[in-house]
Amino acid sequence: MQNNVTKNRFTAPELWSGELLQNNPIFAALCTQFAIEKQNDWPDVGFLNNLTANVPVKFVQNDALEQDGRYYEEFIYHTQQVPTRAKNWHDFFGALIWCLFPKTKTLLNQLHLSEIAIHGLKERSKLRHKLTLFDECGVVVALEDKAYEHADLLRNHLWFESFVLKRDDWHSSITPVIFGHAMFEMATSPFIGLTAKAFFIKVPDGFGQLSYTDAYNLVDELLVKKIAAQDGVLDNQQLTPLPLLGVPGWYAQNEQADFYLDTGYFRPKRIK
Repeated sequence: MQNNVTKNRFTAPELWSGELLQNNPIFAALCTQFAIEKQNDWPDVGFLNNLTANVPVKFVQNDALEQDGRYYEEFIYHTQQVPTRAKNWHDFFGALIWCLFPKTKTLLNQLHLSEIAIHGLKERSKLRHKLTLFDECGVVVALEDKAYEHADLLRNHLWFESFVLKRDDWHSSITPVIFGHAMFEMATSPFIGLTAKAFFIKVPDGFGQLSYTDAYNLVDELLVKKIAAQDGVLDNQQLTPLPLLGVPGWYAQNEQADFYLDTGYFRPKRIK
């Protein structure tokens, strides 16, 4: 297939749309958990704070950060408040990620502060770079034992083998879970070229049959252990490219096998 990838300057929709969320399978879990598709207008911080029974932070208007003057991560760490811009897809999805993964988000915040204490704010350390990459673009690829071969398939850009030849494994023994809120934001107006970063974790057999609530809780626990480990996000086998629209069931065009022949999007592994 001809290379169809073009440079895309992403622009999120200006208006709130519950229909947009309801009609895109990438948002199915969020709709199930939070019924956001039923909202007629932008959810505000009041709506978000009603979701935080088990979350160690509250959401506040972004003015609080501007008036405070501290760095974003420092403000969250010291106040347990997350500045949230109104009518902003990026911050809205960021808040939902806090609600779904409170332990992991707390750990990321703590790690940022530890690195800032060592390196200061002017120098972004390698760890902070990787944490930010995961925070913005990460997709957890949860693999049961019988599907663990997909980790190597995806790392080696064997897209056709994973997404087509072994397609039935997806959403059964291999479950993609979006963590990066920028991926949700860009999925509001998906484009060929949209690429996430895969973070692989092993999950117990039967994970694919869990409820969304149980699945998110388990992933949150596993991520904390994985990221807190010495290698964590610095492992070169993590945060590898994942063409988001190639995930089976997440984009209508990928029902056709020739969709994956576009080597501009589904790029082969570069030989060093």
